Amino acid sequence: MAILFLGLALFILVHLMPVFATGVRAKLVDKLGFMPYRGIFSLLIIASIYIIYLGWTGTEVTWLYTPPAWGYHVTPLLVLIGFILFFSSKAPTNIRRVIRHPQLTGVTFWAVGHLLANGENRSVLLFGALLIWATVSAIGANRRDEEWVKPPRQVFIKDIVTILIGVAAFVGFAMIHEWLIGVNPMPFMMG
Repeated sequence: MAILFLGLALFILVHLMPVFATGVRAKLVDKLGFMPYRGIFSLLIIASIYIIYLGWTGTEVTWLYTPPAWGYHVTPLLVLIGFILFFSSKAPTNIRRVIRHPQLTGVTFWAVGHLLANGENRSVLLFGALLIWATVSAIGANRRDEEWVKPPRQVFIKDIVTILIGVAAFVGFAMIHEWLIGVNPMPFMMG
């Protein structure tokens, strides 16, 4: 559990720097250059995800609560919405005109969905921490950026393409989820 906590702490701290430590980030970019900073940021995120994975697979499972029976049925829908929002965050879509932080909102849907289907210690730590991080990051980004300037309208086909990419990524990840994570994401549908 300590390794999982360490990975989550690294992931969250690195992601919070651009939101709450803008001065430190600016100094690092000035000193290193933007691309080297980006490279170090990316390496730290990859390392944190790997540590999270090690912590997840190495944690002895104990149950903290029994998820509601309907949670397993709602979770795929919430995770699908999360995937679509995640991909819409960088795409020129009208979704970004409605949701200020689609990527963080997507993480929120993903985390809530997983908390509805999983009640063991490692899930509560992982998804609870990411839910709190996404919420704090959105609030911090709103304060940092102040007034929201909505992006220009886009043609509807861009929304459709982004949704299809999100659906394809969701289906692809659902197919490898058990192999990669060790948990069947839809036990009510798949053997």
